[in-house]
Amino acid sequence: MSGLIKKYWFLIALLLVFVVTVADTTETVSSIGRSLKGHHGPDVVIVLIFFFSGLILDARQTRSGLMDIKGIIAALIIIFLVAPVAAAVFGVFPLNTGILIGIFLVAVMPTTLSSGVVMTGAAGGNMAQALAITILANGFAVFTIPVALSLLLELLGGSAVVVIDKPAIMIKLGFYVFLPLCTGLTVKLLAKSSVNRFAYRLQVLNQLLILAIVWMAMSQARDAIVNSGESVGVVILLVFSFHGMLLASAGVFSKLLKLGKGRRESVIFMGGQKTLPLAIILQVSLFPQYGLALVVCVLHHMIHLLMDGYLVGRLR
Repeated sequence: MSGLIKKYWFLIALLLVFVVTVADTTETVSSIGRSLKGHHGPDVVIVLIFFFSGLILDARQTRSGLMDIKGIIAALIIIFLVAPVAAAVFGVFPLNTGILIGIFLVAVMPTTLSSGVVMTGAAGGNMAQALAITILANGFAVFTIPVALSLLLELLGGSAVVVIDKPAIMIKLGFYVFLPLCTGLTVKLLAKSSVNRFAYRLQVLNQLLILAIVWMAMSQARDAIVNSGESVGVVILLVFSFHGMLLASAGVFSKLLKLGKGRRESVIFMGGQKTLPLAIILQVSLFPQYGLALVVCVLHHMIHLLMDGYLVGRLR
């Protein structure tokens, strides 16, 4: 029993975060989470995650990861092509408009800024390659989101003008990703022997920080989840199926490209994980009347972390 807990502690912790936040009728837990989120809590956590990631990265792994072009391209194809096509498949079914808009928003998102990189490393994969995929995906997304989302919305008989603040996203990537990462790498170069002794603890700390981000996101979306009633079950089934399709495509690509252990993990985790903050921003600004769309975005984030948390244990 203790062995299972040790192996799947991250998955268990994710479930606890979800249950405690949603089940707390006093809303004490969610109010604290909302307060932290409103005071730049997620931004601080992301900076810390990438600073610690810089301390963990290995120079040889960095070079090999950046040179593995096949893996990087495979992940980008899943992010920008497979995901929107999978969402379009759901669009042919007579589902609630809010649910479909939520699936479309999730599908056009780039990969996460933090959890995918950490899970790749925890599963024995190349964190440098995962980081390269994150940076490229978030850079390309400012151009792909308006096109892909407009095409998907046409399946609903309409469209929306999608405007992305490109400079803001680039600045965010610079300050929240590049700067803390480079700082971490510099500290490691100056004190490599000392940092290496704490590598495992830093990895665990990064996973705890991911739990903090999930908790803050869940806190913000708690009311929407509770008030969505029976639709929650449908949404959970849909997002589980959607992420399962992305994981299956990652497995196919890894097999076809002969990506073995150490190379496949970044394709699996980075190809399927989608960033939550940008999806929420677009939902609030473009589709505020569809509250179910927000529920889809948040529950997908939660479900894909649960599914990938299980995979971390299996792959490791």
